[in-house]
Amino acid sequence: MKLNPLVIALCGMCMSTFNHAAALDQSGQSILPFLENGNYVEVNATAVDADISGKIRNRPELVNDPNNLNSGNMGNSFQYYSAALKLQLTDRISFGLLYDQPFGADITYPMQSNNTFSDNEFTQQGTSVNVDTESISMILGVNPFSNFQVYGGAVYQSVKGDVALRGNSYSVAFNGYDAEFKKNHAVGWLAGLSYQIPDIALKAALTYRSKIDHDMQVTETQFGQPLEATTPSKTRISTPQSVNIDFQTGVYKDTLLYTNLRWVNWKDFHIRPTQFGAVTEYLTGVVSNGSYTGGFDLDSYQKDQWTVNIGIGHQFTEKWSASTEVSWDSGTGDPASTLNPTKGSWGIGLGAQFNPAPNYFIAAGIKYFWLGDAVAEDGTYYIPVPGIKPIAEQADFKDNSAIAYGLKIGYHF
Repeated sequence: MKLNPLVIALCGMCMSTFNHAAALDQSGQSILPFLENGNYVEVNATAVDADISGKIRNRPELVNDPNNLNSGNMGNSFQYYSAALKLQLTDRISFGLLYDQPFGADITYPMQSNNTFSDNEFTQQGTSVNVDTESISMILGVNPFSNFQVYGGAVYQSVKGDVALRGNSYSVAFNGYDAEFKKNHAVGWLAGLSYQIPDIALKAALTYRSKIDHDMQVTETQFGQPLEATTPSKTRISTPQSVNIDFQTGVYKDTLLYTNLRWVNWKDFHIRPTQFGAVTEYLTGVVSNGSYTGGFDLDSYQKDQWTVNIGIGHQFTEKWSASTEVSWDSGTGDPASTLNPTKGSWGIGLGAQFNPAPNYFIAAGIKYFWLGDAVAEDGTYYIPVPGIKPIAEQADFKDNSAIAYGLKIGYHF
């Protein structure tokens, strides 16, 4: 049951290109281009339109206008890109370069009369977050014996971002707070193994990526003035370790079944800039009468993320193929941060591929996500202070969604 390789390429369209996953997870960090036969190059572009809004808890310390409890849509449209080059150097040795933007965030709360997540009095701005990452994976693969391959290499990664906290949600202590995370570069690694039986289009791979530690210079201000609560120092942010399991096999003539399982260690991810942390340590000591002085994070997650994709692809003619898939994402905990108030998702995607010639193709697709409901909390929900949980809960985000659009061009040479 040997399938056209272009059908096999199509089946990675949704899985490797579309994502609207938990926390900051974005590209899915697919290894699939490196597993293509022979010499291969591809480029991908993805656009995501998100619609995320919630109903604010009607409490006087949160809401200036009780007739408007709407947060407004805080999900901005955004794009991300990836590219890959795979070279078959010898019968047993291959080399690959994978570029992607693995993690990201782009949210802005609109101005609202309730003043919960926006500041109408001083800055006339809404709470916002922007995170950009880029990674280049340099991979060497060796086939020690038939059908098996082991691979590994270095991952060079950059991270930058900015956060602006606005409105009653963050109290007088942090309304007007800004943090600019200067671009930082660091190195990690990946390793994996794969097994293939080309005659039945069977391909299986297990890939581990290490966490990458970034010691970042952060400029912290409040209403434009330097925040100086303690001695300045760099802030460590570690992008998480992850494991991807990919599997595909032919199941019928010109038909392929594929699946992907991804685990990301978000539970150990924390962002706590130096000055922000010092202020929170002081405040938690005050509200707890000294029983807890550990402060809280600007952003963190309570659970690891699990994502599952399963789909089927079919070649209808020599030039046209199509695929469909469903996905599930566990999310990273509920209640969730006001900076990312969703809990996982369900998704369904459709893709189509046209190959003008046997050695190259153009594929496009669309995927719809039903985002999981979540309670938004201000960062203090999980600290060990009695009575804090009802105060930390601020809004209910329900019935939200996102749509992703993708385009891929691939070429075998």
